[in-house]
Amino acid sequence: MPSQVSSSPFLSLKPDENCGRSKEQTTLPTRSFAGLNGTSNGVNGHANGDSHPPSNGSHTKPADEFLRLASPQQDMLLLHGPRQKYSLEHAKDIPELRGEHEILVQVLVIGLNPVDWKGADYGFSQPSYPWVNGRDFAGIVVKAPRKSSRVQQGDVVFGPSTDYRDVRKAAYQEYVVTTDYNVARIPQEVSVKEGAALGVAFTAAAVALGVSFGVDFSTVRSGPRGPDLLQMVRQLDPREVPEDIRDEVFGSIAASERPQPGEWLAIWGANSTTGRLALEIAKLAGLKVACVANLAKGGQRLVELGADFMVDKYDPKRAIEIIQAVTGGKLRFGIDCTGKETAEYLQQALQQSSSGPKAHLLGLTGLPKETVSGVVHHKLPIKLFHEAPAFGESLMQWLEELLIANSLKLPE
Repeated sequence: MPSQVSSSPFLSLKPDENCGRSKEQTTLPTRSFAGLNGTSNGVNGHANGDSHPPSNGSHTKPADEFLRLASPQQDMLLLHGPRQKYSLEHAKDIPELRGEHEILVQVLVIGLNPVDWKGADYGFSQPSYPWVNGRDFAGIVVKAPRKSSRVQQGDVVFGPSTDYRDVRKAAYQEYVVTTDYNVARIPQEVSVKEGAALGVAFTAAAVALGVSFGVDFSTVRSGPRGPDLLQMVRQLDPREVPEDIRDEVFGSIAASERPQPGEWLAIWGANSTTGRLALEIAKLAGLKVACVANLAKGGQRLVELGADFMVDKYDPKRAIEIIQAVTGGKLRFGIDCTGKETAEYLQQALQQSSSGPKAHLLGLTGLPKETVSGVVHHKLPIKLFHEAPAFGESLMQWLEELLIANSLKLPE
């Protein structure tokens, strides 16, 4: 790992000339990125070819062999068909930048998500073959955006690939294309491995709470204040929002039904990374949180994260009864992180009334087949993160502030 050189709260490193491989282990050309942006863009001084590149303590500027290659190449993991094993392949083209907000990241660490193996095993989320998977990454910015940006060449960043249909943005390759508004810079107190585990989970938890349920992060009192995501997205032009999430964004919850501090939220599958982050974010916003999980395995951690009460997942009927008793039958918000069956259990625990405020159930991996009176079903509108630049930028800036303030306990 290159040495730290930045005096800011964030890591800023010199890219690894060999992408983590020793010279003895590879016959590929040495790759240096000191001047990868080559031509001055007149805007992003840190990314300009005539600016001072990031340094790892050496006063010698290495020859930029990467730029002299006729066709720069990389290694990647490819899927050639459904239910096939990943294939490690060499000498593949490095993805090219297209938009003015796009950046190129040299991947240092990848995060593993259930969809990464489920998609390969069951043949979904792969529109064509060969295909590149991978939703979470952390690495060094080797090419900065053309527009002025908080993200600079040499910054160490992490982020999720929510735009999975664009294989340039998939994590299972040495170089990933993403946008400056879809990454967060890693603070110096946070490891690159910890960052690689945060992107998808934090984004999913924040979008679920902030958009689908309407939790207002601008009222946070125990940490950095965040954006009011629901207010932000409802000011968007509906024509700029993908059609398949418009109903979720603009009409799934009334302003009068938004949760207030002190209200209950239940999370089924709270031991998952997304479940734990949803717990932490909800507590920052002043909600009370009930967690259903394997308590023998992760109960202590849930206590550390602030769970107000917990119930073991292995007796669903009993769990439903306990939740109803503790919340006084007034539970209006539930997130399921496990599957359709547990989403059905959680629905039974929710307040069910044909009059008064409605209850709201979001299933990250599935929803009950049948709806019940007074309960609204939600699907995660994750596309907002990459489709609406201001939305993604505000979320990533808030995440940076939370990490600097140590307001989140990171995945173990």
